[in-house]
Amino acid sequence: MLRVAAVDLGASSGRVMLGLYDGARLTLEERHRFSTRPVQMGNHLCTDVAQLHAHVLRGLDACHQDSRLDAVGIDGWAVDFGLVNDRGELVAPPRHYRDPGHEAGVVRAGQLISSDELFLETGIQHLPFNTIYQLLALQSEAPDLMSRTAWLLLLPDLLNFFLTGIPRAEFTNATTTQLVSAETGDWSEKLLARLGLPRRMFPDIAAPGATLGPARRLTAVGAPQVVHVASHDTASAVVAVPARRQPCLYISSGTWSLVGTTVPSPITSLPAAKSNFSNEGGVGHYRLLKNVMGLWILQEVQREWAAADQALSLAQLLREAEESPPFAHLFDPDHPRFLHPPSMLAAIREACEEGGRAPRERGEVVRAILESLVLKYRWVVEELARITGYSFDAVHVVGGGSQNALLSQWTADCLNLPVFAGPAEASAWGNAVMQLVALGELGSLDEARELIRTSVDIRVYEPRASEMWEEPYKRFCDLVSDPHRASMAQLEP
Repeated sequence: MLRVAAVDLGASSGRVMLGLYDGARLTLEERHRFSTRPVQMGNHLCTDVAQLHAHVLRGLDACHQDSRLDAVGIDGWAVDFGLVNDRGELVAPPRHYRDPGHEAGVVRAGQLISSDELFLETGIQHLPFNTIYQLLALQSEAPDLMSRTAWLLLLPDLLNFFLTGIPRAEFTNATTTQLVSAETGDWSEKLLARLGLPRRMFPDIAAPGATLGPARRLTAVGAPQVVHVASHDTASAVVAVPARRQPCLYISSGTWSLVGTTVPSPITSLPAAKSNFSNEGGVGHYRLLKNVMGLWILQEVQREWAAADQALSLAQLLREAEESPPFAHLFDPDHPRFLHPPSMLAAIREACEEGGRAPRERGEVVRAILESLVLKYRWVVEELARITGYSFDAVHVVGGGSQNALLSQWTADCLNLPVFAGPAEASAWGNAVMQLVALGELGSLDEARELIRTSVDIRVYEPRASEMWEEPYKRFCDLVSDPHRASMAQLEP
């Protein structure tokens, strides 16, 4: 029996899963779960890396209670990083991607390179918190940090470094920095020089499935091999998409919704640039996708209600949403106002008032969120089909959002496609099977997906009443294309 530990750091919560493989079937058992919410440090929103590291160690210790671990893999959210000096110490608390200070980097980038040139070089979607903008903001605010930095390590790479002492980057996550060449798959020397970023800070890039080395700092759990899984959590989730036919349409649904497909090489065409799609690294392919705000909006609304002693279960909120009038309140979930507002409820009401009437009741708010998300999914899928020339006959929804039956059914209805929902812990499944590939137990990505198909239950939602979504979709398209209601997809660096 092989034993692997899959550490999966989502933007809201993290978990450490124990994977048990008997040669025919893989099971995952959750051994530790914890919050990954950022903390306020002075004027900045930061990631508490020391706390995350402590939780990782606690989870690995829980996995080791029964027997020795064979391997460990870490995946996590993209773009965030730590700067480490030559003694292996952080030179400053890592900023969180929702910290508003990154906007200064967007302005600085616009002075150095055009958005079209940047997309042509990297193939990556403009988002105001991408690593490139975080670095340029830091460079302006605290230029001495760069001189004291030996390595820039993205979050999973940083935690791998704490385990092994080896500084290395992993391909899928490195591409999200908007600093990797779409042509070479390596750090863009030309871009780094143009931006004044020291090349020496950027470590060698390893392919997913490569072994980093033993966790020498984990002797208490037997120094298992640390594996470079697809360390961007969405890349790991895409590994776990149990589709038999490729390319397929997928939605990785969680705090963020990532809507995309796979392509053999980056598409950096003008339509892809204008639609602000992203060519992110995958396992043997690229992931052509768009980031949609996702269930973060609902999570924040739930948090506000809980703080006001109005907490209800998600099941009750979904019942109230289903009973509320359809398509009464629509908004673009990718408007910048939803990135980190003081009040998500106020932001939703403000957005809806611009197009008509604000929702008042809880069910109306939840229905507005879910309908707006689903309509944005359709908008992205139509753009995706136009750019690639692909036609899709189904959509695979993976991640925590796949457990939301109402959202899955409405996705099937709006897209008029069957939805295959699951696995819910897709990033952890993708993480675990890539460790088995690295250990030589599985020979390919196809074998890994076949193993997942035999190990996980998938729920199917067939479309029904799709015609009722047509008129609301036309209204939604008018809303998204209104220049006075700019979304993140329309912002330029």
